[in-house]
Amino acid sequence: MIKTALLSVSDKTGVLELAQALHAHNVKLLSTGGTAKLLSDNGLPVVEVANHTGFPEMLDGRVKTLHPKIHGGLLARRDLPEHMAALAEHSIETIDMLVVNLYPFEATVAKADCTLEDAIENIDIGGPAMVRSAAKNWKDVVVLTDAAQYEQVLSELKASGDVSDSTKFACSVAAFNRIAQYDAAISNYLSTINPDTRDVATRAAFPEQHNANMVKVQDLRYGENSHQSAALYRDLYPAPGSLVTSVQLQGKELSYNNIADADAAWECVKSFDAPACVIIKHANPCGVAVGVNALEAYSKAFKTDSTSAFGGIIAFNVVCDAAAAEAVSKQFVEVLIAPDYTPEALAIFEAKKNVRVLKIDMSGVKKSGTNWEQGRNAQDVKRVGSGLLIQTSDNHFLKKEDLKIVTKIAPTDAQIDDMLFAWQVAQYVKSNAIVYCASGMTLGVGAGQMSRLDSAKIASIKAQAAGLSLAGSSVASDAFFPFRDGLDVVIDFGATCVIQPGGSMRDDEVIAAADERGIAMVFTGVRHFRH
Repeated sequence: MIKTALLSVSDKTGVLELAQALHAHNVKLLSTGGTAKLLSDNGLPVVEVANHTGFPEMLDGRVKTLHPKIHGGLLARRDLPEHMAALAEHSIETIDMLVVNLYPFEATVAKADCTLEDAIENIDIGGPAMVRSAAKNWKDVVVLTDAAQYEQVLSELKASGDVSDSTKFACSVAAFNRIAQYDAAISNYLSTINPDTRDVATRAAFPEQHNANMVKVQDLRYGENSHQSAALYRDLYPAPGSLVTSVQLQGKELSYNNIADADAAWECVKSFDAPACVIIKHANPCGVAVGVNALEAYSKAFKTDSTSAFGGIIAFNVVCDAAAAEAVSKQFVEVLIAPDYTPEALAIFEAKKNVRVLKIDMSGVKKSGTNWEQGRNAQDVKRVGSGLLIQTSDNHFLKKEDLKIVTKIAPTDAQIDDMLFAWQVAQYVKSNAIVYCASGMTLGVGAGQMSRLDSAKIASIKAQAAGLSLAGSSVASDAFFPFRDGLDVVIDFGATCVIQPGGSMRDDEVIAAADERGIAMVFTGVRHFRH
């Protein structure tokens, strides 16, 4: 039974309505500072914590709830006579509900002008201490750390006059999770600051201790293989427009491999400005194209490798309409992704119940040039034996002015456009990567080979198998050609211009080969390894 509640919140969303409902249930209200003023100004009888403890706030509010009358009231087990006797001996009342959200540390340090002093002053001490006390004593105390919890608790109070043990325990777990998140944010931030200079302007990109907090989205049927178990987690604050923000509109449950491939498809397709379609198979693009609309983009992408597209993942960066849906529905597709679908398109997919249809809302995501400003991870993380490899994400997008023409023959404007398209695709192909393109579509993709020469051969062979001519095509290589042999292969198959990073000890030899063969070649100065 809830007789006394202590409310002390920084984010006051919904707290007045909660307090009013508690008062209607004859719950005594304790509070601090601004929360107490809000309740009092709205006519609620509220007891200031300082009056409750008989001890004033001090040190500019740093000490106000760190008192036995608070923590004793939260921690005392009601089922232990000795605990209750101790409360009686020291005139301590039980506190049956705690409503606390913490100083906004994360929001404070996210500000560009945040100083170290600002960060330190927004480290909550009393709040986490109370939350831990209440959460530990979950059987007797309801602890609320998020306004989203208020409705459930009030509903139970209204129905039965009390809160169920299952809800109390869930709130306790949520409270400990919140404390873990809060402490992790503090540790991550402070660990980036040089202890000698303490200059926040020169904070390190990677903290001395990396504390990750992820929220489970769902358990998966199995991992990459049926004998492996798996689950999907997301960041606490996922980038808008990222895969984990998707809504599944229909279809079977997503598998581990579905999710991995869907992420590859979505990251690639949203890098294009024009209407685009990306088809992924086993983590690699097997077809990518841009067009005047979704249908044209899909039709061109499918032509690249219709065999590999069977059972693939298809992503659009524009609304999928009926025409595109009709075309896609003719092939076997595992997952379809788009920012939205017309009602007619969804009606077409209803006939294919197993197709997983995902919608990812991009309406609030800004776009600049040929790439989304948001919706991309700032870092990539890869698990290695008992450790993590963490790097900034490969969010580099090439511009025309970045290109260095290294051959006697300069590329035409049309060739430059095709090379930039091929380079953009190569960024999402497993190394070693060779990509043939022409007129805004892939013609052949060679991926994941130990030899760049083999990737060049495979890309050429696949294009031939699809009946696509490579005459006059543009080729992208995700890293430099270490020898001229790979370059000779793509030229032999019809390439007339090549884009590559450069940087090989044999660059002069490769450039000479390009001049000898009469093609244009540009260097980017950056590579796109993808392992």
